[in-house]
Amino acid sequence: MKKSKIIYLIFPALLIFMSVVISSFEAATAKQQYYEIKIYSIADKSQEARVDTYLKDAYLPALHRAGIPIIGVFKPVEADTSFGKLIYVFVPFKTIDQFMQLPELLEKDKVYTDAGKSFIDAAYNDPPYKRYESILLKAFIMMPEFVAPKYSTPAAERIYELRSYESATEAKAVKKIEMFNQGGEIELFSSLKFNAAFYSEVLVGSHKPNLMYMTTFENMASHDAHWKAFQEHPDWIKLKGMVEYLNTVSKNNTFLLHPTSYSDF
Repeated sequence: MKKSKIIYLIFPALLIFMSVVISSFEAATAKQQYYEIKIYSIADKSQEARVDTYLKDAYLPALHRAGIPIIGVFKPVEADTSFGKLIYVFVPFKTIDQFMQLPELLEKDKVYTDAGKSFIDAAYNDPPYKRYESILLKAFIMMPEFVAPKYSTPAAERIYELRSYESATEAKAVKKIEMFNQGGEIELFSSLKFNAAFYSEVLVGSHKPNLMYMTTFENMASHDAHWKAFQEHPDWIKLKGMVEYLNTVSKNNTFLLHPTSYSDF
């Protein structure tokens, strides 16, 4: 075979190989974002309406002005026992400094303080919520930035699945994160078009050590079909059976959510 012909045959394969290497390098070197998930616990419809009004008219507009264009607000699906009891708010930050500086920025934003006054300065005996939890997360290296899904279905039909994987020890948590990043779990989700919004490690939260991620679907039928395909996929069957990844999850908490009508995604 002539040398020129050999080069002709090898060159396309080399290009493909280089594109994979470059893509992997870009993912590994991109700056990982930080996320906050706030979970408001509410007692009744009145508190739900007050949190909704605050988020819609004060908080989200203020974050938009602060350079955070996309914020997610979600509520449990109707069949969940927490329906009507919780409101989830997801905020992506480019850097940890942006997260740390936000409270001071909001305090100086008069439009925000005026719009949110009844919520911020609510009387002690008439609070707008029971309590809220704040979870700080850092994006996985293989998906360093949040991606907002796009669907044409009504918000009330979409299913956004938030999962929390707790581990028995920090070492096991590291292995589970490795399973996503280097083991191929993220690639499998991507190949099956799970439309993930983010994958992340919990830095500060009440269930450490754990990771959290969100996959999204146009409706419940799509959700069920995607998970069936995942569970039956030979790559997953092989991956979950690998010795180094056994017993990396001690508890799996799954939250099925709808985006609110005013959520940015």
